[in-house]
Amino acid sequence: MKIDVAIVGAGPAGLCLARALDGMGLEIRLFDGSSGESLADPAEDGREIALTHASQAVLERLGVWQRLDSDALSDLRDAAVFDGESERPMRISHADGGRERLGTLVANHHIRKAAWDAVAAQDGVEVEAGVSVEGTALSAGGRRLSLSDGRSVDAELVIAADSRFSGLRRAAGIGARMRDFGRSMLLARMRLEHDHEHVAWEWFGYDRTLALLPLNGRRASAVITLPHEQARRLSELDEAEFNREVTAMYRGRLGEMRLEGQRHLYPLVGVWPDRLVSERLAAVGDAAVGMHPVTAHGFNLGLTGIDILSGEMRAAIGRGRPVSDPAVLSAYQRRHRMASLPLYLATATVVGLYTDDRLPARLLRRSVLRVASRVAPFRQAVARQLTGKGGLPGPLEFLRGTPP
Repeated sequence: MKIDVAIVGAGPAGLCLARALDGMGLEIRLFDGSSGESLADPAEDGREIALTHASQAVLERLGVWQRLDSDALSDLRDAAVFDGESERPMRISHADGGRERLGTLVANHHIRKAAWDAVAAQDGVEVEAGVSVEGTALSAGGRRLSLSDGRSVDAELVIAADSRFSGLRRAAGIGARMRDFGRSMLLARMRLEHDHEHVAWEWFGYDRTLALLPLNGRRASAVITLPHEQARRLSELDEAEFNREVTAMYRGRLGEMRLEGQRHLYPLVGVWPDRLVSERLAAVGDAAVGMHPVTAHGFNLGLTGIDILSGEMRAAIGRGRPVSDPAVLSAYQRRHRMASLPLYLATATVVGLYTDDRLPARLLRRSVLRVASRVAPFRQAVARQLTGKGGLPGPLEFLRGTPP
């Protein structure tokens, strides 16, 4: 069996790439080891995605945004960043960005559901659920995938979209540098006593990092980063004790906090692959770069990569070239790396600074926040990048050489 594009992984990245390839006349097949039921109706996983205006625009072009229920969208108006015991945060305002909000918060499972529904209505795409890929090799017909049910399939181009720990990337001989941050992230949806006013808060403490992502109503997603054992202990507390500890962690700034739903625990591991492409293969989404969540750029960066790759493929078809053309893959890797490397390195620096409890690091980060909070152009540049109104150029603007 020979197809044009095989996408391994039917998560948000794989599904969004399939949507981005719509209208190119390609035969596309997605493979995922999960059941069809779990893909069509994904379970809530605790992850809230902070979408920038640029990412919203991409999702609109893909026909995914239109399938999101308005009740699932929560405005992110402003952001406040605290350090240690400080009561005065650095505040990034939507007014600095020239829009009514900095971005939008959407639960990951809602994005997955909307993307699945969009792909299900798309011609030329077939999803094989419950089928995983066990290996890959070049063949006379392209790149061959060995499937868990004993079959094999040849594709002109294979896409690895199977998480930051991608088995397909490894099978294709692409190594990766992984950084275990020695911490875990606990996610919990909480009911608040006081109104959050749609402000996202982040506290860099001396032994933990806390974030609060505002959801509709007096509800928010608490994001608590601790050393593994401490995070596990917190996740296993009975509900009443958990509520007391979390309220105390957030210093009662929003009053009493009460758990709604399940708690979710994730280890924090950053992944930087040695390269993004091999012959007739490209990695997208978390398989292309696994970001630490502190900058909330993971899925946004994934959409940037999908936009780049699909654009290069469309241009190749227009020139009468195959989508697996080495020039296509080389251009994708170069442009994606230019967009992602500064963010990856900056994230590692921020995480290193804010997880270092030594006195020099404490003084440095306090000074950084104090200076940043007083420099209006800096705050405005950050806000305007998020809102797409200017400031620092976004990754695609920079790569295309267009003015912000």
